This record gives sequence, structure tokens and C-alpha cells, in this order.
Amino acid sequence: MRRALTVTAVAGAAWVTKRALRRRIARSPLWPLPALETPVSGHSPRRPLRALITSRTEPAEGVLRLALHAPGLPAWTPGAHVDVILPSGLVRQYSLCGDPADADTYTVAVRLVEDGRGGSREAHEQLVEGAELELRPPRNRFELLPAPSYVFVAGGIGITPLLPMLRAATAAGADWTLLYGGRSRASMPFLPELAVHGERVRVFPEDETGLPDLAPVASARPGTLVYCCGPDPLMRAVTAAAPDPSAVRLERFAPAAPGPAAPFTVELHRSGTAVEVAADESALTAVRRVLPNTPYSCEQGFCGTCQHRVLSGEVEHHDELLTDQEREDSMLLCVSRAKSARLVLDL
Repeated sequence: MRRALTVTAVAGAAWVTKRALRRRIARSPLWPLPALETPVSGHSPRRPLRALITSRTEPAEGVLRLALHAPGLPAWTPGAHVDVILPSGLVRQYSLCGDPADADTYTVAVRLVEDGRGGSREAHEQLVEGAELELRPPRNRFELLPAPSYVFVAGGIGITPLLPMLRAATAAGADWTLLYGGRSRASMPFLPELAVHGERVRVFPEDETGLPDLAPVASARPGTLVYCCGPDPLMRAVTAAAPDPSAVRLERFAPAAPGPAAPFTVELHRSGTAVEVAADESALTAVRRVLPNTPYSCEQGFCGTCQHRVLSGEVEHHDELLTDQEREDSMLLCVSRAKSARLVLDL
């Protein structure tokens, strides 16, 4: 299991200057980065990163924006996310919403979910300016593909992966429109930053205008790509409105609900045992009955903590994380299941 750093705020973190923080980075024992740990069998090496929180702001009600600084952070492209390892060890995934040209800073935003699983509350309460965090390198399953025109659709905090896309589309000279919905203006982050784009941005606070008008999606001309991030009802509406559903790219807050499930058997190769996975439980739950120390975190197919190598059998993937190449020989136990009657795992 990956170890989370203890979050330690510098004395007087509320007023510490950016210059002082950067001096602290330069003399911190975190730099240079330590050597790679040996990866878990079957996993691609993913070098751990460490960064310092150099800015904490609140761009909207219930939204926390953090600037994470470290020298020479890995490059990323619009649509990418990073895994943040919280002080408790929980792993949460946040879209990068800053500028890819800033090689030393990642920017993320976290909405407080009152009835969530605790990760957002921990972030809001404990991630303070001057604290150190451990991250995993950026990954991207929401790539911005070249196109002459785009329609971007965001619901609430779903604006975060789209912000760098707007910059990239503008720089490329593409035609684009953003439809941005939320509960209220006060709850919608980054409105001042978006205002510079003028009429390209259409804002739909639900308490003022109701749900977003998807007419630009319905009237999209051939060749237009539609990028949407937000709650499931919004994504279903966008997909239904699009003249060409294959031109729609989605980034989900949660994995898509799978269809009817069937039981299957998981053989644990190194442990020399097998476990039955019932139709109403996850492979992770079943495996932890015999291997209770099997690590996990989000249980939603986002963080990758429960990724394991598949030696044989066919997997029905439901995660929002693994690349197509990784899916050839691994799975996330928390959400993915078997297409075949039996899976053999390197466990």
C-alpha cells in the first residue's frame, strides 16, 4: 500500500509568503525525489510525486482551489487528472485545471460534498497553504482531440477539466462554445476567468435560468466534437441531443452503472486459493474476505489503488482510469467484473 505523507503546515501558514514557501521547497528533504519504489507485480511504474501547497483560495461557495508546486513536474495535457493522497491515506482524483505551460505547478479544485465518502471534507479541512502532499503522475482518459469546432458542456465542478481545453482550443484557432450550468452563480467556480471569452460562454445558473439549453449541441455541424463533464443526467441529455453520439466525449463524476451482473470465480494465483464473487458484490469485497490487507481507497474505479494483474480470463471493465493498454492485463477490483466464468489474478 502506498504511504501517504503526513501533512505538516509551516508555522504561520496563514500568512507565509510565496517567497518563503519556495525557499522551503529548495531546502526541503523532499528534493531531490527519492528513488522509485519497486512497483507491485503487473503494475506500470508510476513515480511518486511530492508537492507543496503554495496557494489555497475559494473561487466559489464550497469549492477549494489549490496550487501544488514542485520543480519540474511531469508534463500534462488538457483533460488530465492527478491522484492526490490525502493525509489519512485516502486517494482522490482531481482534474488539472491550470495551465500546462506552467511546468512547476499543478492546480486542482475540490468541491465539498457534504454527504460524500469523506475525501472532500478532509481536503477542505486539512489541506492548508504550506502543507506537503504526495501525488501520482498525471493520467488522461479525456484527451482533447483536434477538431475545427467544439461544444463544451460543464455541470458545476465539471468545469475543471474543460478550462485547459478552452485555452488550447483558442490557441489552435478553433471555433468553440461553452455551456456551463450550476445550482447558482455563487456555487459556480471560475466565472470571472470565463468572462474574458465573452459570448462564447453561456452560463446557466439553475436558480435563474433552469437547466442548460443544449441547442448548440443539437445543432452541431459535422466535425464538431462535444466534451461534457458533469452529473449523469447532464451527460445523458448531452448524448441524446447530439446529432452524432460518437462525437461526444464524457468525463464522469462516478463510473457508469453496469448492467445486470453475474457471479464469477476469482482464482488468486500466488495465494493458491479461489473465491466466489456474488452478483451483488464487487471482486474487491470477495478478495478481501481471504486477503483482508488488499489495499483500496475510492471504491469507484478512479484512484487505481486496487489495480491488479490479470493472468487469464476476460474482464468487463467499468473503471474510469486504466488506459487501453493497461486493460489488456489488469483490472480495478472495486468496479470491474468478469466476462468469463473465471479470472486468475496475480495475488
